[in-house]
Amino acid sequence: ASETELISGGSDKQLILWEWNGTGTWNNQLVRSIPLKGHADAVCAVDAVYQSDEPDLNLLIASAASDSTVRIWSRHGSEAKCIEILEFGNGFVMDVCLSFLPGSNVPILACGGDDCKISLFIQQDGQFQKTLILPGHEDWIRGIEWAVYGEDLFLASCAQDCLIRIWKVCTKSKQLPKTEDDSIRLKENVFTVKDTDTTYAITLESVLAGHENWVYAVHWQPSFSKDGSMQQPMRILSASMDKTVIIWEPDKESGVWLEQASVRVGEVGGNTLGFFDCQFSPDGSMIIAHAFHGALHLWKQATVNKKEWTPEVVISGHFNSVEDVKWDPEGEFIISVGSDQTTRLFAPWKRKQETEVTWHEIARPQVHGYDMRCLAMIGRFQFVSGADEKVLRVFRAPKNFIENFSNITGIPMEKLCSHQSSDLPEGATVPALGLSNKAVFEGDMAVQPAEDEETFNTISNQYPEIYFQPLILTEPPPEDHLLQNTLWPEIQKLYGHGYEIFCVACNNSNTVIASACKASKKEHAAIILWSTTSWKKLQSLSFHNLTVTQLAFSPNDKFLLAVSRDRNWSLWRKQHSSESGPVFSCCANTDKNTAVHSRIIWSCDWTPDSKYFITGSRDKKVIIWGQCDLSVTTDGNMLDSVKPCSTVLDAGDSVTAVSISRVLTPDGRYIIAVGLENGKIILYTWKQSGQEPALADWTTCVEMDNSLSHALAVKRLCWRHHVGRAGHNDQNSSEWLQLASCGADHCVKIFNVNRFAL
Repeated sequence: ASETELISGGSDKQLILWEWNGTGTWNNQLVRSIPLKGHADAVCAVDAVYQSDEPDLNLLIASAASDSTVRIWSRHGSEAKCIEILEFGNGFVMDVCLSFLPGSNVPILACGGDDCKISLFIQQDGQFQKTLILPGHEDWIRGIEWAVYGEDLFLASCAQDCLIRIWKVCTKSKQLPKTEDDSIRLKENVFTVKDTDTTYAITLESVLAGHENWVYAVHWQPSFSKDGSMQQPMRILSASMDKTVIIWEPDKESGVWLEQASVRVGEVGGNTLGFFDCQFSPDGSMIIAHAFHGALHLWKQATVNKKEWTPEVVISGHFNSVEDVKWDPEGEFIISVGSDQTTRLFAPWKRKQETEVTWHEIARPQVHGYDMRCLAMIGRFQFVSGADEKVLRVFRAPKNFIENFSNITGIPMEKLCSHQSSDLPEGATVPALGLSNKAVFEGDMAVQPAEDEETFNTISNQYPEIYFQPLILTEPPPEDHLLQNTLWPEIQKLYGHGYEIFCVACNNSNTVIASACKASKKEHAAIILWSTTSWKKLQSLSFHNLTVTQLAFSPNDKFLLAVSRDRNWSLWRKQHSSESGPVFSCCANTDKNTAVHSRIIWSCDWTPDSKYFITGSRDKKVIIWGQCDLSVTTDGNMLDSVKPCSTVLDAGDSVTAVSISRVLTPDGRYIIAVGLENGKIILYTWKQSGQEPALADWTTCVEMDNSLSHALAVKRLCWRHHVGRAGHNDQNSSEWLQLASCGADHCVKIFNVNRFAL
């Protein structure tokens, strides 16, 4: 039968039984869920078996939690209840697995935990009795799984002692004891089941040694139906902290489990931990694993050489809050930074001869040791990023990235490369004890020794200085390649802030960077301006008393806007350009008397004509201010002329992000995206009608529903400047705008917005 049910356990102390219904007969719901509550702590392992051929009837569920108990649940129809609690004192059970004794319908439960032993429970008279303890492992047991093979039952277990053990349970015929011969036999554990009066023997079938670190998971290849009966392949998959996943099978001739008969896949270098779990696909032709870095890894078996497994394209993304996202100035890709300490680059993948375009992570320019906070693009293939450190770091794309970007997106190299690409480095690598990405040039790459040459296995050979290997890609890279071959070289560090960097912006002519850091005093809240040609500090702008939360240059580069935790904004006007660079002075601001916002102002943006700017705050208010293009008096003061031009818009929740599209609606209205703390994104349009602000100037166009919105706070919104969809050459592209958003729910989203329909 097709699988329609799924059981999950979580840190919310409950289990949920999910039921998929393809017809949607339950109040038009495709999925129905039954919560099972009772555990006092996080649930760490679940398993379930059907107790009859009618799936709707009886389902037996076992769950282990951090409260040192294993609970047995029973489900009849749509009702589930806990029928038994097995206490483990102050020990923990890491994994549970249910099956039936050979040739019977008596349930058997295996539990593996921190006492390094496997406990077997057999259900007799409706109660699970502890029947046997299997010693052998020398460290915590991390995974166990049953498999039915012919007349016998097999159990695979793995532990932190780096070993996998396979046990065999079979029925023991009641024959007369043989006379003692001197042959060496494995020790048998024998037990009898009262209900059926059958005796079973359990023996250790094999011990598999091949991993060099904790083995976290072990799974049998799923059984499949063949000629009306279920077939169980003798194949095991294991995942370990040693960064490898191994497929084990018994030798064809001798039947002995060997690693020689197995396949080992996994990561090479990179600064990662190992694998956490793994699974076979239903037909065993693919394997998937997930690592501590929150990434999925997928391998596919080659059709010709069955021993060969190749990495496949898989979905990937941040595994913690995404703090900032920016479009490339040409609108061909986006870059995002997150609290998972990575900077990631996503682009559309155009397959040859296919119309479908999908977005994938194609590079990870920065893998850092601090949580990332903000970034700004400096032209096409250069960006500056700030993390929870006092330094800003500037990165430039290497040659290898530009070539692969061209292959994957289908944009010709001539369009991407300027004349000076010949002196670009090939890629970047992080030195063993460093934090900075060092450029790797063509002459630096380590020459791989020929296969027949003997290589002395010295320490320096095991840990090469340069992990980077240039590869020519035609499809998005797999995770292990992203980790070490897609870094961008760091070309500059900018020192000057006293605390963790909080926001950064670059002007539209790519000549000036503005940045600010966390601050609780006025002297630390200064905005620093940097030149992008000399990388020198140009100016320090002191006004705010607390952290500046966002900076924005006006599209015409005449103004710089700052909003702050002190609930005020400040507007800085470009006075003149000296030899070193432009000089800015404060020309307008709010203070205690003129402030409209009563809480922290999180976000700001400019209208495309540089006339108005917008602010959004925790007090749920969104306000448009202007006008900034009125003739300025001689002393450069505009204090009186910049005032609210719109009525206060109540967004319904704390506003955490605002962004204004560079393209207007056909009837000349500004398109404004507002992101809220509850994850919602709302699109408004606004146009000043008369002298006085009017509520009618605002129009709510789209309030995104839960399926489109983020699950947690929206961190940043960013419109693409170009009309049309990135990666698409569609004819009617003049109607489409694209909006990128990122949130605390680890997601980066790209929306297609039809501007004619707003």
